[in-house]
Amino acid sequence: MDFKYRLLHTHDTWSLTIARVFLGLVIFPHGAQKLLGWFGGHGPSGFIEGFPQITGLPGFFAWFVIIIEFIGSLCLIVGLWTRIWAFCLLCLFVGIILSVHLHNGFFMNWGGTQQGEGFEYHLLVIGMSWALIVGGAGYLSIDKAMVGKERMF
Repeated sequence: MDFKYRLLHTHDTWSLTIARVFLGLVIFPHGAQKLLGWFGGHGPSGFIEGFPQITGLPGFFAWFVIIIEFIGSLCLIVGLWTRIWAFCLLCLFVGIILSVHLHNGFFMNWGGTQQGEGFEYHLLVIGMSWALIVGGAGYLSIDKAMVGKERMF
């Protein structure tokens, strides 16, 4: 089996399709906040400016976050290079937990009673990403169409 086939091959299941599309739909507004200033975001300049204070990392890393969240979410919605973008999200969200949310504990700050947000939401993103890395894009994906065309010849 060649690398391209292993990267694009997917299990024929709707569950992966649902996980992929919903993960993309949930991540997209976060990327749009950072890149376009939509949904109450500050756009790239605001995000990049605040990034070092929040994470302790240099500002240029903020562009990786923006690209993964914006471009990656759109690619997940249509099922293009699903395993690659899911892996990027998995790595990003592990990094987010370790650099920002770990010290706040597990639970989100629903009641406004703690200093920051916990990491329970981030674990869901990691779990969905892992399922997509293992299983692929599912039905109705560009990945499935591309690997199908490759095998016809």
